[in-house]
Amino acid sequence: MSEIYQLANVSKTYMVGKVPVDALNGLTLSIRKGEFAALQGPSGSGKSTLLNVVGLIEKPTGGTIRFRDQDVTNASEGLLTDLRQECIGFIFQSFNLIPVLSALENVEYALYLEQKFSRQEVHARAMKAIQSVGLERFAMHRPAELSGGQRQRVAIARALVKEPQIIIADEPTANLDSKTAAQILDLMKRLKDELHTTIFVATHDKAIADMAERIIKIKDGKIDEE
Repeated sequence: MSEIYQLANVSKTYMVGKVPVDALNGLTLSIRKGEFAALQGPSGSGKSTLLNVVGLIEKPTGGTIRFRDQDVTNASEGLLTDLRQECIGFIFQSFNLIPVLSALENVEYALYLEQKFSRQEVHARAMKAIQSVGLERFAMHRPAELSGGQRQRVAIARALVKEPQIIIADEPTANLDSKTAAQILDLMKRLKDELHTTIFVATHDKAIADMAERIIKIKDGKIDEE
């Protein structure tokens, strides 16, 4: 299985006032194409920063990042935006849905940003994604009219509609009851198996860790080898 990401000696330093804080500290990591990897670590260990760096949202302070065998360490913002839109799907624990849009429109919006498809193509692709997560009956409902589990399914559909090469998820089951969380996990695994999408998820959920093919532990901004 070839690698989709290669991070070498990556560091990320933030300034808190006048004090530098190292969120990542010489971290080295590879993520393989098509794998389901779970990221675990205590609060403040650097999980969110690592997700942002892998998601090409933040640039590292030092080290190198290769994505799809391309060095993107110092890539332009334009290229990083294109890569995020075309290749990466994000799922957040807070859902991040647009309240005034319906479930279907939230999914459509992700495709409109790419400006690659006609209105008819956007609608057809979005509806297919909504159907894939079992929400066709709720396509015209706004987020406030949906349960937490249904909103998370919309978020997954929004991530999947672009047919991304990798899905990055931050605690995707944190706000869900156990039954709904199990359904979301089954959905993610099925989509991973069927579409061969790489999944990289930060989680404290034991069920996700048990399902993952690999558990990556982070501590003090480094991969914990223990």
